[in-house]
Amino acid sequence: MRAFFCPDQLLHEPQQFMRLGRIHRPADVPARAEALRDTLQALGLPPEVPAEPPAASARAVLEAVHAPAYLDYLQHAHMRWQALAVPGLSPGPEVLPNLSPYPHPAGHALATGPGGVRPPCPSQALVAQTGWFISDLSCPIGPHTWRAVLRAAHTAAAAAAAVVAGAPLAYALCRPSGHHAHRDRAGGFCYVNNSAVAAQQLVQAFGRVAVLDVDAHHGDGTQQIFYDRGDVFTVSTHADPASYYPFYTGHAHERGAGAGEGCNLNLPLAHGSGLPEFAAALDQAALAIERFAPRALVLAMGFDSHRDDPISVLRFDHPAYRLAGERVRRLGLPTVVVQEGGYRVDVLGPGLRALLEGLGGLGRVDAAGPRQGGPA
Repeated sequence: MRAFFCPDQLLHEPQQFMRLGRIHRPADVPARAEALRDTLQALGLPPEVPAEPPAASARAVLEAVHAPAYLDYLQHAHMRWQALAVPGLSPGPEVLPNLSPYPHPAGHALATGPGGVRPPCPSQALVAQTGWFISDLSCPIGPHTWRAVLRAAHTAAAAAAAVVAGAPLAYALCRPSGHHAHRDRAGGFCYVNNSAVAAQQLVQAFGRVAVLDVDAHHGDGTQQIFYDRGDVFTVSTHADPASYYPFYTGHAHERGAGAGEGCNLNLPLAHGSGLPEFAAALDQAALAIERFAPRALVLAMGFDSHRDDPISVLRFDHPAYRLAGERVRRLGLPTVVVQEGGYRVDVLGPGLRALLEGLGGLGRVDAAGPRQGGPA
């Protein structure tokens, strides 16, 4: 097994998070990634730092799944935000939206469906673009956010490259998380979809790939990016979104569209579900993946389903993560694990250990792999 992490991901330090009309302390703190990194080191798996592409191609893996105009926005938003200062009015320390556009009858629809593609933002004003590209108040953009999300995507790409090169298992310690990021829209602490970046890399090598998302929340961004494609099968087990983020997607009737019809499977769990319900959902997911017959797999892994997580409505404990690893291991596919959510810092390390035990990763260290510097 090989693991990847870039310390620059710690640079993203959000200062605010709106919840039920009140500003809360942010949930996505750098300590999350530090706890997971420290666990890898304690397990004898010090993560490799992914190689940084030349500036001219640094965005290439992101552009494979995200709109260039959206990436332009993320890259320059904070600098443009600060430039809005005028006498008597100073912008806040982070970029946040203060409007959300309604679908326009003249054709400026937000989307044509779960897999729809929006037209360009009809305004060049930063405030307008912020409402267009950021869906909620959990994705503030600070001075170092772009650098962190860029290197998180490089981390996912490096893990995928390792699997393409022959590693049976690779872990991408990505932070910020990514599975709520749509093709051109941030949301739910996510800016760039790291799981989609990894999946697209694998598609180019293997041709047919599955994404299994076991975060507490539906992977709405991953679903949207691949919804009308037949080469990526997306499966998500998550808390029932009828009264839980992301609310608008993640329901069982969403099956894909066009070439992707039947290539999306949502397995919502009743709030309060524990190991028995999760095990049943994993069995169903595994059967569906086997029917699709992919040649490689992305496991989008979240620990926010833990019973002690501050935003969880599920009742999982560490045996659930060991079970998830075991189910994935039985599939016998080259696998990239991409880190998603988990906001109770002291349960993250034990959760990762349990997952790796289930995957057999602790006995599958690739001793021939480099311990510093990612693959070219």
